[in-house]
Amino acid sequence: MFDAVRNNKRIVQGFLVLITLPFAFWGVDSYFRSGGGSSEMASVGGSPISRQEFAQAVRDQQERLRTQMGGDFNPAMLETPEARQAMLDSLITQRLLLLHASKSGLMASDAQLIEVISSIPALQEDGQFSRRRYEQALRAQGLTQGGFEAKLRQDLTLQQLVQAVSDTAVISKAAAERVIAIQLEERQVSEAAIRPEQFAAQVKLSAEAIKDYYEKNRKLFEIPQQIRAEFVVLSREALMEQTTVSAEEIKAAYEKNAKNFVAQEERRASHILIQVPADAPEAELKAARAKIDAILQQVKRNPADFAKLAREHSQDPGSGPKGGDLGFFPRGAMVKPFEDAVFSLKENQVSDVVRSEFGFHIIRLTGIKPGKVRSLDEARDSIAAELKLQAAGRKFAEAAETFSNMVYEQSDSLQPAAGKFKLTIRQTGFFDQANRAAAGPLAGNEKLFAALFSDDALKNRRNTDAIEVAPNTLVAARVMEVRPAELRSFEAVKGDIERKLAAGETARLAQKDGEEKLARLQRGEAVALAWGQPQTVTRSPMRGLSPEAQRVIFAAPAGKLPAYAGIGLPNGAYVMYRISQVRPGAGKGGDDQRAQMQRAQLAQLSGTEDFNAYLAALRERYGVKINKAALAKGDGE
Repeated sequence: MFDAVRNNKRIVQGFLVLITLPFAFWGVDSYFRSGGGSSEMASVGGSPISRQEFAQAVRDQQERLRTQMGGDFNPAMLETPEARQAMLDSLITQRLLLLHASKSGLMASDAQLIEVISSIPALQEDGQFSRRRYEQALRAQGLTQGGFEAKLRQDLTLQQLVQAVSDTAVISKAAAERVIAIQLEERQVSEAAIRPEQFAAQVKLSAEAIKDYYEKNRKLFEIPQQIRAEFVVLSREALMEQTTVSAEEIKAAYEKNAKNFVAQEERRASHILIQVPADAPEAELKAARAKIDAILQQVKRNPADFAKLAREHSQDPGSGPKGGDLGFFPRGAMVKPFEDAVFSLKENQVSDVVRSEFGFHIIRLTGIKPGKVRSLDEARDSIAAELKLQAAGRKFAEAAETFSNMVYEQSDSLQPAAGKFKLTIRQTGFFDQANRAAAGPLAGNEKLFAALFSDDALKNRRNTDAIEVAPNTLVAARVMEVRPAELRSFEAVKGDIERKLAAGETARLAQKDGEEKLARLQRGEAVALAWGQPQTVTRSPMRGLSPEAQRVIFAAPAGKLPAYAGIGLPNGAYVMYRISQVRPGAGKGGDDQRAQMQRAQLAQLSGTEDFNAYLAALRERYGVKINKAALAKGDGE
């Protein structure tokens, strides 16, 4: 069973996307302990999902997205009702599967766990599992061996359950061929557009119509309430700027971590690779060896042509186009036979043929950076920065609660908290709930932004709570000034209304004219239109053609050609499509890459449907209760 999971990783991962988010290592046992109902977000078969669990899920997902998206990440994207529901659904699905596995006596075995861990390349030395590297990796991630292995065992169990369901998906060959033929169908299409500006001369708007629109849509012309705020930020970085370290502390840290300041020798090499698998047939090995030997003779005759020969012959897609250059690397970065050869060469020396698991290599050593020990003076700045960061982290942990209490208890001013922690009070320009640009750093956190527009902040001018907007960063804000909403005058907006109504009327006329012409074409009548050049349209996404246009093109009956279809566009134009040729998809094209992709997608869709039905049955069997009030309130964060 586990071999099947490993060999079909791509399909299994597709299903796991449905049920997994990067949650904390909770350990399987914790899923089945009972808890107080008042702190539950949901329960699955009597097993509670606590608010703390949900909050941890939110934090972990935030960290994952922040790592992936960098400065583009907006925490508000996880604070919508849809995002919160999706995270809770993911927790529920995990719990259902684990509960069912536990009750059914299913669990990944120790042998499977060992096989997976020992096969991770980063945990190997000389191709063998290294406990030293394993323990180093766990420490670097702040994990315990028990916690990591419990989570990995849980993930393997989920994988096996998912595949056990997805493997039951069966698609008949005839059905698959029909669907593939439809999906791969192509149509030759020309288009003609009826544009709204063609009808501009026909549009006459009365002053009464413009005034009437203004009176009926006054809300559209309101300048919303705006506020100006001040805020203070307590962060690890701010405290770091206030932190000093002594020369004695730097020296002690240098001596304590002396091994960290030893730079390994690094070597730069180029290579020519002829790929051949380790288990290749004898004939394939001999052919590859003959090829590399011939290249080696050319290198020996003219070593200056090494880069040229690498570009011509090397089968390493990464280094080949660069003349075989691999850059500088230390020991441990390459496979052992390759590394041994590199570190035995003299500069500019060329090796004999070297065999590795990737194939045959010719290696040229092009540079040497000797290893050396960084002196205390050289390492001083980096040590000081690290010590400051560590000290600031401790200060932040100690200060966070006091800061939060101060902005809450002395809610009429941010000055006491700012003074205590030597922080600068900053101010924003005027902004409203829709246009946040002037809010500066306050705009990025939905909870903080909402707090500024609460009654307590607007009417009573009280500080907001200290809200975590990023790891090790708390912000508290206070409304300084409020500009009430006001209605823009009719004269100020009259021109905008006129243009809007005119655009709507010309679009209506274009739509009407286009629909009339389309009806005539479909009846077989001749209509004078400027048709564009034919193009091939497929069901795959196409640049310049919207999904809606693709749908109407493929919905048009093709029994008699030419066939016609039409659609109104958001810009007010009406576009007609003339379908002059239909080429059915090659459903039996076994060698056709698109057909193969379609078959894979059909298999995955069928498996997904089976998996969703399986989850629905588990929900019915074990029972799922959701605390909708807690989910709606944003509790647990």
